[in-house]
Amino acid sequence: MEKVKVEICCGTACYLLGAANMMDLEDQLPAEWRGRVEVEAKTCLELCEKENLGGAPYVRINGTEIMSQASPEKLLARIGELLMGAA
Repeated sequence: MEKVKVEICCGTACYLLGAANMMDLEDQLPAEWRGRVEVEAKTCLELCEKENLGGAPYVRINGTEIMSQASPEKLLARIGELLMGAA
């Protein structure tokens, strides 16, 4: 069973622009997804330097995929896509 790794940027800009709303993501996961998703808060993903600050909050999924303007709903939808593809 493959896990989905989610890294939530908690740098100042990302935190204030919505990352705080994603910190309880594990509690929002459907029961069948629990144990298959690893959520980690990161001090900073350093994407504001490379990208427009308007993309915050940022989330990195499985080490390579960057989600900008992330929200709990958008993130849960993408996790579902990844888990259903892995099933």
